[in-house]
Amino acid sequence: MQNTLLDAGPLIALFDNSDNHHKRLLNFFKTYNAKFHSTWPVITEVMHFLNFNPNVQSDFLKWLQKDPISINPQNKNSLEKIRNLILKYQNVPMDLADASLLLLSEEEGINHILTLDKDYIVYRIKKKKFIYVLPNS
Repeated sequence: MQNTLLDAGPLIALFDNSDNHHKRLLNFFKTYNAKFHSTWPVITEVMHFLNFNPNVQSDFLKWLQKDPISINPQNKNSLEKIRNLILKYQNVPMDLADASLLLLSEEEGINHILTLDKDYIVYRIKKKKFIYVLPNS
C-alpha cells in the first residue's frame, strides 16, 4: 500500500459532482490502493470550497469520520518550517495547505501526492527530491 499525500482539489472534486474532475477522481479513488495522509489546513480548504451546500459539507465530514485519511496534527512548532517554505516558494506561490503537505512529506518521507495542482512539480523535499504527482493524465 502506497503512502500518499492528499491535497484539497481531489477531495473537492470527489464531493462536488458538478466538478469537471469528479468522475475521473471517483474512479481513481476506487482503484488506487493507498494510505492517504493530509493536514488540517487541507481539510479547512475543502470545507471552504464545499460551502455551496451544507449537506455536501456534512457528507464530507461524515466520510472523514470513517477514517479514510490520516490527518497530521501539525502544531505551533510547525509554523516556522511552514513559514520558511512559503517564503522559499513565494514565486510559485505556496499557500498554507500546500506548505503543510510539503512539510508532512519531509517529516514522514512520503513522496507521492494526489493533487490537481501543477505547483508540486516545482516543489522539492529533502535532498532536492521531487514528489510524484498523481493522478497521471
